[in-house]
Amino acid sequence: MHTDPDCIFCKIAAGKIPSKKVHEDDGMLAFHDINPWAPVHFLMVPKEHIPSMAQVEERHAPLLGRMLALAPKLAMREGCRPYPEGGFRIVINTGDDGGQEVHHLHIHVYGGPRPWKRG
Repeated sequence: MHTDPDCIFCKIAAGKIPSKKVHEDDGMLAFHDINPWAPVHFLMVPKEHIPSMAQVEERHAPLLGRMLALAPKLAMREGCRPYPEGGFRIVINTGDDGGQEVHHLHIHVYGGPRPWKRG
């Protein structure tokens, strides 16, 4: 598995930088965002260093599918209200034009009453 020794998310996934973990397994880590935009805001990152969605390959499909399938369970456990009155938002920023600030693929999970109106 490829990692980048200079990548902050690789360091977090390896346990070299502490995080408030939401979930961890052999292929991914979910942890609370240090600057949350919503009452519920956590990130899901693959442990393998994938710079962005632009570099996703077919071999990544099972991991990304697992991550997306796990997101609703984690969102509810972290305090999101159930569907349809409640819910959450999933965002994957890709590249500079897409608003990506850390160049390691990550999924934002936001929850709460319309928190994304912030920006």
